[in-house]
Amino acid sequence: MTNSTDRNLDVALLVDQMAWMLELPLHPDYRPGVIANLERTATIAQLVMEFPIADEIEAAPTFQP
Repeated sequence: MTNSTDRNLDVALLVDQMAWMLELPLHPDYRPGVIANLERTATIAQLVMEFPIADEIEAAPTFQP
């Protein structure tokens, strides 16, 4: 099983547990793709979470382009 992120997330186990909890049938042919996509998502999320933001920065109340 593949580990991702600093927390050694067991993505395959997480996929299996989420499918079970949601009572979502996951066809065995699709399982590797679901695991790969969740691993990619975890990698992207880690990059976002590691981005340094100054403490004095406040979230905008609304998005205005």
